Amino acid sequence: MAEQEFHTGDHVSWASHSGRAYGVVREKLTERTHVRGHPVNASPDEPQYRIRNDDSGRDVAHRPEVLRRESR
Repeated sequence: MAEQEFHTGDHVSWASHSGRAYGVVREKLTERTHVRGHPVNASPDEPQYRIRNDDSGRDVAHRPEVLRRESR
């Protein structure tokens, strides 16, 4: 199955400890970096996405396979 590609502004959701969480894609990460003090091992072959959580307003990073595109 082909990996899903997301773009800046896409509304997405992912499973969290309290059910589903929702947010907006801010950028595609293709290099090792940190998001809120946590290391993110992104690379061009294994990108991750920086997402602004709708509820908390905080940025998180997730792999594309855990994300689901949502309609607004």
